[in-house]
Formats: sequence, C-alpha cells, structure tokens
Amino acid sequence: MLGVVYAASIAILLWTLRDADFARLLDDVEHLNLLWIATGALAMVAVFFAQGLRWKLILAPVAPLPVLAAARAVFVGLFASEVTPVRAGELVRCYLVNRWTQLPFSVAIASVVLERLFDGILMWVALRYTLSELNVPRLVLAADGLGVAVAAGVIVFGAALFRPKLKHAEMPKDGWRKRWFVLQEDLALIGHSWYLWAALAVTGVSLLLQVVPVWVLYREYGLGLGFGPALGLMMLIRVAAALPQAPASVGFFQGVTREFLELGFAVPSDKAARFSLLLWALIKLPVLV
Repeated sequence: MLGVVYAASIAILLWTLRDADFARLLDDVEHLNLLWIATGALAMVAVFFAQGLRWKLILAPVAPLPVLAAARAVFVGLFASEVTPVRAGELVRCYLVNRWTQLPFSVAIASVVLERLFDGILMWVALRYTLSELNVPRLVLAADGLGVAVAAGVIVFGAALFRPKLKHAEMPKDGWRKRWFVLQEDLALIGHSWYLWAALAVTGVSLLLQVVPVWVLYREYGLGLGFGPALGLMMLIRVAAALPQAPASVGFFQGVTREFLELGFAVPSDKAARFSLLLWALIKLPVLV
C-alpha cells in the first residue's frame, strides 16, 4: 500500500512538472524580493504558534497547558507528519500533552478532532466563497465533499459538547466506563466554556496567516491575483493534505496548485508548474527548519 501511495505522489509530481522550464525557475528565484519572502515564511511559522494558542484555549477548562508547550507539541507533531507517510503527528502531539499534563489521551485526541472540525468549517466557507465564480467542477466537488464531512462532525461533536454537564459524583470507579465518563465530562466542560468560541476565533486568524505566503508569491510572480484566490488555493492545499501521500505532501501539493492556477485563472502551464515548486518551498521548508 505504501508503494502505491509513493508511486501516485511521484506520478502526480512528474505530471505537474512535465513542461516546466527549470532554467527559468532559477531566474524566478533570483528576482524574488527577500523581504516579502521572509514575510511569507514568518507568517507560516506564526501559524503554528496560533495553533498552539488555540489548543491551549480548547483544553483550558480541563487542563493547564502553556502556549509555548502547546506550540512545541504542534511543531513536533507537524514534523512527524511531514517526514512520514502515515501522518502520525496528531498522535505524537497528543502523547506529549498526555505526558506533560496527565490529560487523558482520549480527551487530547478529541480536542485535536475538534480543531480539525473548526478548520473544516472555515475552510468550507472559504472554498465556497472563492470557487463560486470559477468554472472548475472538480474543485467545487472537493469543497462539497469537505462540507458533508464537516456537517457530520458538527452533529456528532455538537451532541457531545453541548449536552448537560455530568455529575462528577456519578463517575464509575474504574475500567472503560470510567474513561468514557471522563471523556464525556471533559467534552461537556469544553463545550460550556467561552474558551471554545475564543479558539474558533483563533482558528480564523490561523487560516488567514496561512494565506499570506500564497499572496506574497502571487505578488512576486506578477499574477495579478488577490487575497481571495490566495485563500482558495491555500484551502485546497489543506484539503489535499488529508489524503495519503508522500512525505511533505510532495506531488499532491504541486498538482493541486497547478490545476487551480491553470484551470481557474488561465495561468500558463509552465508558469503554474514553477510557481507550485516555489510555493511548496516557501510553505514547507521554513516550518520544517
């Protein structure tokens, strides 16, 4: 199975770069404004500190987690996800927080799923907004698929978060029943706290920061595209990152970027291919370093 995933990623990468002029890619790099590129890179790094703050806010009603510790766990998890094909980073960071705070592992996992649900809600809104005027059915289909998954998640987690609080005195003494009770109790505490809505607001800030590198590179390439198309492309890259693929999203990242620019905005294929490589480097390399 792993071989199939790698083969698919490599095939998509080769298809994306099939007509790229790599000599012009070097010229592109030489003409980049380093100040703007640094701004994009710093914004991408700041995303993960914002995610650390969001995680702290979600867990605030049930466990004390310093922002820097949360960000540290997020970075470790990110590295694990980027360098391995199994995307184990979420489990790694939940394990770390479990060790640092004694928070039940199940609650840590549930909090990460809640983060993804927050992401999904705002990503779906952003995609529907940015793709509404583009005649690219495949991309619209991806947005609608995300919307269905988000709706299902909202129903399930809504029932868990906003149910009446449990009476702690009724907690079973041990076994799986106790662990299940603790999970329900902690989710209810999270759902009835204002920290939950603060975390949703931070999610919006995090997503906007992710758009900055795309917008910066649009500017440097003279594509004449604004914040809306940058938002749409970044959200599609995020959706594609959920698929099984080679480490660091090699292949799918470039393929989605080229298709979005070429089909949505008639960017020449060679230019779109070169852009996809530089955008990958701008988004992935600073964070990994």
